[in-house]
Amino acid sequence: MRFCRKLAKSLTVFLLALFSALFVMPAAAAEIDVRNVQLTAVEDGGFLLSADFAIDFSPRLEEAVSKGLALHFLAEFELTRPRWYWFDEKVVKSQQTWRLTYHALTRQYRLSTGALHQSFTSLDEALRVLSRLRNWQVGERERFASGENFAAALRMRLDTSQLPKPFQLEALSNREWVLASEWKRWVFTVPAAPAAAPAVLSSPAPASVVAPPPATDAVTPAVTVGADAK
Repeated sequence: MRFCRKLAKSLTVFLLALFSALFVMPAAAAEIDVRNVQLTAVEDGGFLLSADFAIDFSPRLEEAVSKGLALHFLAEFELTRPRWYWFDEKVVKSQQTWRLTYHALTRQYRLSTGALHQSFTSLDEALRVLSRLRNWQVGERERFASGENFAAALRMRLDTSQLPKPFQLEALSNREWVLASEWKRWVFTVPAAPAAAPAVLSSPAPASVVAPPPATDAVTPAVTVGADAK
């Protein structure tokens, strides 16, 4: 009996330890918060998107980028037309990417998007620029009717699919590699297009009145020649 009680106690301790190992809270994930979103129409017919992102970098990501690992960030924007008779129609789907790297020789961080490259002396400076999205053209005005309502959505995340394979596997189990925002959703109403300025029809200038030239065929008075006196 004593042996059975010791065995049961040992088994209970083992199960409690196993339970704690399986359900222990994982490390807190890094986060991105989307703020100050503005979607505006401009005179040339496009929609421009601006937003701010509060990026909470984890120590693991700071260490990775400082050792030369390139991190790719992805901003995604969607514009959806609600339809009561069928599935909603996704009319706009745009993406913008950034690449964050560190160069040990120059001791500078580089942030690249498209053909634009900027260098910074600190990670905080690079993240400050990354966190400000300005004047991103995401649509063309002529495709939408004035007053039409759409469901707009924006998010930013670390694109782990661009990491090397060993880091992709680590990202599956380590929440310190999870850096993403929730979808920021709002209703966007297409503003009225600016009215075109009415065309001004200018009447032709009145023709100048030119006085007729003086007549050249003047009448010469007749001269009477008298007869010679006898």
